[in-house]
Amino acid sequence: MQFKLPKNNDKYQWTLHSVEKMKYYGLSEQKVLGIIRRPKRKEEGIVKNTIAVMQPVSPKLDKDGKTIWKQEIWAMYQTSLKRGISKSQFSISKQNKNSKIQNLQKLLHPDRIKIISAWRYPGVSPQNNPVPESILRELAEAGLG
Repeated sequence: MQFKLPKNNDKYQWTLHSVEKMKYYGLSEQKVLGIIRRPKRKEEGIVKNTIAVMQPVSPKLDKDGKTIWKQEIWAMYQTSLKRGISKSQFSISKQNKNSKIQNLQKLLHPDRIKIISAWRYPGVSPQNNPVPESILRELAEAGLG
């Protein structure tokens, strides 16, 4: 099967690192976007201002009815703020409640999602540290860490 390069558009931007990792791990654009849209687990990413999300591969029920899996697929991404909103607007104490809610809603629906990386994790990853050392090294070498 030939690897199809994901394309940047109004909603998603793909880094070279993410494209290389997708090719290496055999992940499609649809698979990575599906993980971002419907994650099983969501954590703060190890890279500043990023989010890491995960879906298990082939989850099954064991004898006790507990869901188990032997592999996970992770994606790390960064969101951009909507135009016209600055982070300082959230610290203004005199701002009325409705305005704060509107700004928060705009943050939850960003202009663009920048996909930084994607990888397969063998087994079940530990909470709060899902990124393998090899990925961290590569991100640091690429200037993203």
